[in-house]
Amino acid sequence: MKGKNQKMKKSKTLVISLPVMMILVGVFAYQYGYVRVRSDISSVREEQAIKERILGKYISLISEKPRLEKKISSLKEERKANDSKLIEGQTPSLAAAVLQETVKGFIVERGGTISSERVGKPEDLGKFKVISVSIDAVLPDSRSLSDLLYSIETRTPYLIVKEIDTRIRNYVQPKELMIKLDVSAITGGK
Repeated sequence: MKGKNQKMKKSKTLVISLPVMMILVGVFAYQYGYVRVRSDISSVREEQAIKERILGKYISLISEKPRLEKKISSLKEERKANDSKLIEGQTPSLAAAVLQETVKGFIVERGGTISSERVGKPEDLGKFKVISVSIDAVLPDSRSLSDLLYSIETRTPYLIVKEIDTRIRNYVQPKELMIKLDVSAITGGK
């Protein structure tokens, strides 16, 4: 009987321990299988949502590209138009030389002769520079002076006559004029 009792105890323990082991295996499988898979799935879904938001931002940026390209081209055209109003030159000295040659060309075109020319010191005007030249010249008559002033004031890039001093060269024959002309222009502030 002793053997039978021991067998029964073993079988009772087996009957009790087997379901407990099954429950523990189920808890283990739930904890490390199902819960882990579920958290992995939720993290994958979160990553997918983040990527979808980023993709949406990229799509909206790409859809704005034509509008931005139009805006850039219009700004470039506007800048080009504004730059045409400035005297060109890599430095203020070169821009002053261009201004000087331009004014000298206007005077010579109208039959004038240059007696002296000077370049003034550039002045700061925000991100631009104001350059000026002074030219002493002789013009054949008052009509050529009028044409000269009109040419200077109405051209692009903009030139401004800051000061003009005119005198008759010969009072006996008051035809030729001696002029002292100060002309200014704006250049980029490089």
